[in-house]
Amino acid sequence: MTAGRAVDSVIERISAELPVLIAGPTASGKSALALRIAESQGGVIVNADALQVYDNWRILTARPTPDDETRARHELYGHVPGGTEYSVGHWLRDTRALLGTGRPIIVGGTGLYFTALTEGLVDIPPTPPRIRAEADARVRTEGHAALLAELDTQTANKVDPLNPMRVQRAWEVLQTTGRGLAAWQTDTPAPDLPLNACFPILLDADRDWLAERIDRRFDQMLDEGALDEARANLPDWDAARLSSKAIGAPELVSFLRGEIDLDTARSRAQAATRQFAKRQRTWFRGRMRDWHKILLP
Repeated sequence: MTAGRAVDSVIERISAELPVLIAGPTASGKSALALRIAESQGGVIVNADALQVYDNWRILTARPTPDDETRARHELYGHVPGGTEYSVGHWLRDTRALLGTGRPIIVGGTGLYFTALTEGLVDIPPTPPRIRAEADARVRTEGHAALLAELDTQTANKVDPLNPMRVQRAWEVLQTTGRGLAAWQTDTPAPDLPLNACFPILLDADRDWLAERIDRRFDQMLDEGALDEARANLPDWDAARLSSKAIGAPELVSFLRGEIDLDTARSRAQAATRQFAKRQRTWFRGRMRDWHKILLP
């Protein structure tokens, strides 16, 4: 079966009454699929990407275009200022407020957002600024492995050691509350949208096919003004901000500062995106076994 036919086959099985979840690695075509479902069956497209929430990156995070946004209702895209902290808890509260306003089609590449939505999320106290500043400083000087080494055993065995943001978050929770993240997670409440109450779709892309799309898409982003977008972020650039984790942003900023040439920035950004997609695919395959899988291409 071709990829197109596989997509058609899955769409044909979706009840127009059910909420839809669409997850997959970057550049796999999630947004296009969400828009197709919204136009054919109705629904509100809700963002589940941790970087597309920020208003200072549209092109570089591949947010839906203004034309796409006229074709169906879109929510939680670009609604957060770039200098603002925004956690999975913030996203869950924002999404919860939308669940009664129309059939949701929730689409994105941030696996923890989907986990929080379908499995529940415990309400952990926020990290004080001084602890966040200490964590940021230690990561810059020692790397995230130093924080990983200080986690409680239960959390250290559960957290992804290759994901610096998750390691830092776990360390901050322990320092803030005196209790490990894994222990907090045992108190998780009932989910807002259980998996059996929706139609979950996972796009699983061939590595080489996806790599080619990633490289081509970054070139398209450059053509569409990603460099101008990075230039607009340059005056108050802070690498520690969550919004600064947009893939390709550090590389373009380095070019604008004269630290590397544009070809180097381009190749490094493309490589970083491919590595990010690899981590996404690994996470999805391990955590989303019960989702309806579409193999691409």
